[in-house]
Amino acid sequence: MEHGRDEHRERRSYVSSVITVLALIAVRIALGAAIGSVASIDRRVVIDTIRAHAGTCCNHRSARCVEPALERNRMKKLLFVVLLGAAGCGGSSKPADTAPTSSPTAATADIVDTAVAAGSFKTLAAALTAAGLIETLKGPGPFTVFAPTDEAFAKLPAGTVEALLADKAKLTAVLTYHVVAGKVSSGEVVKLTEAATVQGGMLKIDASSGVKINGATVVKADIEASNGIIHVIDTVLLPPQ
Repeated sequence: MEHGRDEHRERRSYVSSVITVLALIAVRIALGAAIGSVASIDRRVVIDTIRAHAGTCCNHRSARCVEPALERNRMKKLLFVVLLGAAGCGGSSKPADTAPTSSPTAATADIVDTAVAAGSFKTLAAALTAAGLIETLKGPGPFTVFAPTDEAFAKLPAGTVEALLADKAKLTAVLTYHVVAGKVSSGEVVKLTEAATVQGGMLKIDASSGVKINGATVVKADIEASNGIIHVIDTVLLPPQ
């Protein structure tokens, strides 16, 4: 009869220890989610709890106490399961990693594709196609393009665009007058007073009040492309006759 009561007490002690361990794991997870740190509960607490249970067992003179090898094996298994669960459920003292922030990357579209994607250079794209310059500006470069918008072309006298499209040589001269070899950022442009174009002529640069190229205002600068850079201007540049 006494042996049965001891057995019952040990079972209750065993269940109590398991519940305590599970409670510790739950607290560990909660603390990890709330403050990103579980330093206040470490595996030593779990180990001490297991050892306390083993000590209680021996103090009660239960039948298991006369089988120490079996008891130690059971304790090892329980300790392994508990520590494995703790390691997988918030064992790290660092908060969960978030998705990596993307760092800025180089532009992947070339000058032509970048201009087309912008949607405000339809006339320029048509002119480049008519002049056969698409492949050139899709080449390795690098190029700096002072790109007039559709509104800039619309400011030309009536019939000018049509006349240019009909004269490939003149159209090519006008378009290449907007292109400078190399990649020249706005920070470099403002240091210049002139720049040589692919057409052969020179562009006058005035950075005293904003940036003006032959009198045309740069309305947007430094549009990156994989083979150069675009600066948007509000007026079409016409080479000297």
